[in-house]
Amino acid sequence: MATQSVIHPVGQSKIAVLPFSSPQAITQTELVLFMSLKGRLQQLEEQVAATQESLKTRLEAGATVQPGDHIARLDERSRRNVAWRGVAEDLAETVFGDGKGATYCDEVLASTEPTRTVTLVVR
Repeated sequence: MATQSVIHPVGQSKIAVLPFSSPQAITQTELVLFMSLKGRLQQLEEQVAATQESLKTRLEAGATVQPGDHIARLDERSRRNVAWRGVAEDLAETVFGDGKGATYCDEVLASTEPTRTVTLVVR
């Protein structure tokens, strides 16, 4: 009678046996609560957006902020988008001649209106 032997090095053969259990049923109460929370979240997001816009508008109009623990101010930034500059310089060099690409781009940049961004900061 032959004997068969199988050797498994420790740590290389790991079999996890997990007991099967059916997932807990989702109740109608949970679904109603979820839908209610989702609706409330939307209401809150709309209220936050409206309040933020009101504060920004009033600060832009010159409203003062009552002294206290919190501040409110507008951070304004403006920039010109110049990501196109390298390509435009090369093209202008080809069209207008060597040495004129940078000048052309400077003229375009000078005539471009900056993009204005206003952010409400409340701390």
